[in-house]
Amino acid sequence: YFTVDRLAPRTELGDWVEHYWTVSWDLPTGATYTSEVLTHPSAHLTVESGAGERRVFGVRFRPGGIGAFTGRDASRLTDQVVLAADVLGPGANRLKSDVLAVVDDADRAAAADAFLVERMPQHDRHYEELLAVIAVMLADRRLVSVEALSRATGTSPRTLQRLFRRYVGIGPKWVLQRFRLQDAVARIDAGDVADLSTLAVELGWYDQAHFSRDFTDVVGVSPGLYLRRSLQPRPAPGGA
Repeated sequence: YFTVDRLAPRTELGDWVEHYWTVSWDLPTGATYTSEVLTHPSAHLTVESGAGERRVFGVRFRPGGIGAFTGRDASRLTDQVVLAADVLGPGANRLKSDVLAVVDDADRAAAADAFLVERMPQHDRHYEELLAVIAVMLADRRLVSVEALSRATGTSPRTLQRLFRRYVGIGPKWVLQRFRLQDAVARIDAGDVADLSTLAVELGWYDQAHFSRDFTDVVGVSPGLYLRRSLQPRPAPGGA
């Protein structure tokens, strides 16, 4: 089996850090479990224990948070796995030691709090502008185009492109589509789907064909197949 937990960061870190998370697992010898993840437009800082302990502690930054927190152009980090010390400085090695030295998730979160609070940057008005735009994207689930987002926020498409490339590391069109597809997957997983045509319209697609194409390109299966699979009982980890 495996467990996933979330913990809140200190309040003053909230502009940059969304939450901490932990994953732990305990599978029979030789058993495997495949977990599929629909990636979010966020960076994660992770500390992994040795193979025997079977645990990962992570920091999930807000979309754009890693670029704002480090002052680095996030587009240089897109689709990469890098050492924390290369982004946050050599002190990141101390964070790893502190997290691995404790056995309680609350203590791990406290270690991350202490490390990050020491390094909090000054507030950045451009990043604050980005956060306001992202809040609109999350609140209005019918937004599926950069042009519509520009009208809703009063921010020019060029400024949107610049903000997202600098802080998030990818353009606003990709982020919009990913948010809407995550909404679709969440609705299907929750059993909150009367029919896929209605779901597509409710999430801003003009027709089911475009929705199906976008969903399949990202998730890897059609929404119809994903819906049918979601209705089937899942085997226990390590089961046949």
